[in-house]
Amino acid sequence: MPLIRDSAVVLRTHKLGEADRIIVLMTEGRGKVRAVAKGVRRTASKFGSRLEPGGHVAVQLHEGRSELLIVTQAVRIDTFSESRADLDRMAAVAATLEAVEHLSNEGGRDTRLYRMCVGVLRTIEERPGPLVVPAFYLRLLQADGVGLELERCVSCGERAELVAVDPAVGGAQCRSCATGMALGADALGVLRAVSEGRVNDVLGSAPVAAGEVARVAQVSMEAHLERRLRVPGATGW
Repeated sequence: MPLIRDSAVVLRTHKLGEADRIIVLMTEGRGKVRAVAKGVRRTASKFGSRLEPGGHVAVQLHEGRSELLIVTQAVRIDTFSESRADLDRMAAVAATLEAVEHLSNEGGRDTRLYRMCVGVLRTIEERPGPLVVPAFYLRLLQADGVGLELERCVSCGERAELVAVDPAVGGAQCRSCATGMALGADALGVLRAVSEGRVNDVLGSAPVAAGEVARVAQVSMEAHLERRLRVPGATGW
């Protein structure tokens, strides 16, 4: 059987039989794949907690006769010990994994998405906060070509007095055109900084601005996916 070695983030797991699990992986070299981890639910499993959602691992996989790969080895790349011990971080990790799973295609290599996922998991571990996941959502949308227009009213072109954002029409709106969510000047500044790649500069933003940005990011991601996310994007920390 062909042997595959790759780096991967565990997105989700499903029970299979009495002792096995199906593991959904976002790999660096192959995109999203599904594999069977045999015996992983037994106490004496050699994989332990390495194949739990949010794990970042170096995996060895075999291609069998079925559509599913078989996990034969998994070694941690990042431990993420703080994230696994903290409920807020765990919620942020879950929100990250859900978005990545929905945006990734089975068997379609997407190295950028893999690296963005690893980057945000490391930020959650090292610098947790209410804007980490919303900023990740917004950057994902921008990478997918559906970023928000934030410099002028998306409805009439007016540059002054932008007071709302409506993801359904693609961006910020002036007072005369406002149909979306109210947006303060500070929140607009945060959104612009994120769109310009200056995420680290705004991770410590004031709670009111962070809350507004988080709502915009959540609604925007759900509109793009055309589905509700099960896990809120870490709003309300």
